[in-house]
Amino acid sequence: MAKKPLLLLALGILLGAGGYALYTLGAQHATRMSPADTIEIARDAERKAGDDGAVTDKKILYWHDPMVPGYTFDKPGKSPFMNMPLVPVYDDGAGDQNKVSVSPRVQQNFGVRTAKVTRVSWSPTIAAIGSVAYNERDVAVVQARSSGFVEKVQVRAVLDKVHAGLVLAELYLPEWVAAQEEFLGIKRMSGVGLDGLLEGARQRMRLAGMNDTQIGLVESSGEVQARLPVTTPIDGVVTELAARVGMTVTAGTPLFRINGVKSVWLHAEVAENLAGEVRVGAGVTARVPALPAAEFNGRVAAVLPAVDPATRTVTVRIELANPGALLVPGMFARVEFTPAGRNEVMVVPTEAVIQTGTRSVVIVANGDGRFVPVDVRIGGESKGRTEIRKGLDIGQTVVVSGQFLIDSDANLKAAASRMSGAPAAPSATPVHRGTGKVESITREAVVLSHGPISTLRWGAMTMGFKPPAAGVPQGIAIGDTVAFAIRAAQDGSFEIVSMTPIISSPATMGPGAQNQAPPRNGERGADK
Repeated sequence: MAKKPLLLLALGILLGAGGYALYTLGAQHATRMSPADTIEIARDAERKAGDDGAVTDKKILYWHDPMVPGYTFDKPGKSPFMNMPLVPVYDDGAGDQNKVSVSPRVQQNFGVRTAKVTRVSWSPTIAAIGSVAYNERDVAVVQARSSGFVEKVQVRAVLDKVHAGLVLAELYLPEWVAAQEEFLGIKRMSGVGLDGLLEGARQRMRLAGMNDTQIGLVESSGEVQARLPVTTPIDGVVTELAARVGMTVTAGTPLFRINGVKSVWLHAEVAENLAGEVRVGAGVTARVPALPAAEFNGRVAAVLPAVDPATRTVTVRIELANPGALLVPGMFARVEFTPAGRNEVMVVPTEAVIQTGTRSVVIVANGDGRFVPVDVRIGGESKGRTEIRKGLDIGQTVVVSGQFLIDSDANLKAAASRMSGAPAAPSATPVHRGTGKVESITREAVVLSHGPISTLRWGAMTMGFKPPAAGVPQGIAIGDTVAFAIRAAQDGSFEIVSMTPIISSPATMGPGAQNQAPPRNGERGADK
C-alpha cells in the first residue's frame, strides 16, 4: 500500500512534464494555423458578428482588419498586421461604400449620441477680443500763443491726471508786456478822442495772443501781467509733455497734449468671415479681466476697411462710455456683438461638425445603425450651435459624439477623408525589406510567398502587393526567389519599391522555408 502514493507522485510528474512539453511546442508554432483553426476562427467571427446584431445570412464581400483599413482578404484567417481574427464585411445591398454600420450595443457601450437638424430663429452673438485705446476724437493740444520763455511747469510727468482749468505752466512773454504797457499808458492819458487809441491797443493785445479774459484782468487791475498761466481746457491725462523750465518757445510750439477719459475706443479683432455680420451702430457688450464684476456697453463706431494679412481679421472700432475712468489704454477685453436682425436658419450642435481643414463634414445617422458622412457648408456659430447653409435637411439625425467609431485612430479631422476615400496628405513612409517566391504577376498585383518581415512584425505568408511604378523588372518570372522592398500606400495597401532576383535557399526564405507549403492569402503557414 505504501507504493501507491509513490506511483501517483511519479504519474503526476510525468503528466506535468508532458504538459510543459506540449506548451513549449505550442508556443513555437503559435504563429502557424491549421485549416481547422482557420474554420474555427471564421465561425467565431460570425458568432461575434451575430452577437453584435449584424445579419449573418448575407453574402460576405471580403474579410479585413478594422485596425488597418484599405487592405482586404478573400478568405478568413488571422490578420498579418495585428495577429487578430479577420472580420467579415457583409453585402447589405446599399451599394454605398461610404456607409458604416455600427450595432446598437456598440453604440451604447461607446456613448454614441445623436441630435436632430432643427430650424431656429437665428441671431448669433459674435465673440471677439480687443484692446482699449484713447478716444482720438477727445484730444486737446496746448500751445504757446507767442514767443517767450518757460518759467514754471506744474505738471512734470506723462500720464498725470489733470482737470479742466488746472495751471500746467507759466510763460514769460515779452510781446505781451509791450502790448499791455501800451494799453495801460493810453488808459492813463486824459483828453478827448482817446477811445479809438484805447481800442487799437486792446486789439494789439489780442493779436499778441491774449484772450478777452486776460485783457479784462489787465484792464481791471491796471498792472502788467508779465507771466501767462497755461491751463488745460478738458479733464483727462497728459499723454505728451514738451514744456521744460527755461526753454524758449515760439508761437505755435506744442507744450502739452491732453487725452480725455470720459469715453474710450475698443479695437476688436473680428474674423474675416464674420465681419459682414457686424454693422455700424450695433450694440456691444465688453468685459475686461481686470474688472470682472463690471460690464461696459457701447456701440460700433466704425468697421475699418482693412484686413490684417497675418491674422485674417478686421478691426472694429467700438466707442465705450468710461465712468470713473476705469478703462485705461492697453486693457484686454472680451467683446460680444449683437446683430440687429434675426433670421430662420438650420442649425446643428457645433460638436457634430468635423473640420478637416479643407471642408466641413457631418456624420448622418440613417437608421438601423448605418452612418454616412455628408459635406456641409456652414455659417455662423453661437452658443454651441452652428448654422448649416447647405448639405442637410430639417429632421435628419446627426452624430454629436462617438465619431471615433468611424475612425480607428480617433482622429476626427481625418474621419471623413478615410470614409470617402479622399487621399491623405503625402508623408514620408518607411521601406520594409524581405525575401519571397513569386507566385503570380498581373498588372494589378504581384503575389509573393514571403518569409517573416521583422519591421512590420509579419510572419511568413502569401499576399499580393502593388507592382513597382516602373513595372516588374525584366528577368523576373513566376517561381523566382526575389529580394524585395515594400512601403505602405495611401489607401492602406502595400506597393513594391524594388525587386531583385536571388538564388533560392533555406537561408533566403528563413528557417523552415523548404518544408513549408506556400500559405494561403491571409493565413500563416502551417507545417505539412
